[in-house]
Amino acid sequence: MSAGASRDPRDQKIASLDVWAARLAAAPDEREGLVLANGIFDLLHVGHVRYLAAARAAGRALLVAVNSDESARRLKGPGRPLVPLAERMELVAALGCVDFVVPFEGDTVEEVLRRLRPAVHAKGTDYTVASVPERGVAAELSIRTVIVGDPKEHASSDLIGRIRRGEGANA
Repeated sequence: MSAGASRDPRDQKIASLDVWAARLAAAPDEREGLVLANGIFDLLHVGHVRYLAAARAAGRALLVAVNSDESARRLKGPGRPLVPLAERMELVAALGCVDFVVPFEGDTVEEVLRRLRPAVHAKGTDYTVASVPERGVAAELSIRTVIVGDPKEHASSDLIGRIRRGEGANA
């Protein structure tokens, strides 16, 4: 799954769902070991990094789907995201554990799962395999679901709240 010939490695990692779907259709063996993780990644924090590193450890390559600005607003409310989609994708792509990044419009990654058919779907510890919203689609497509990362003790919403209250890290 070579992402292109740009000089900036982050640009090589980021592409549309149509591009990734076409690349996987041309090289279906690349799905073996491909892990899909997803999230909004507004104000990247250590919980995100731990989740993505653990997701990458579940396979050979990690593709991260990042919610669009509109999707983030629907899920998190007015005023979110604080960081626009292009910048959130660039930040995620800069992580060494991330191989590829794709934006998506939905409130769940069901369409991404259907189009890309990765081997593994990774979700954070705020879920159980039984509570993953996309569990039905994953089961239908024989995509293994794994729960990865550390306990959900970090959240962008909490960080935003601390910033608004003027609290430091030890508050």
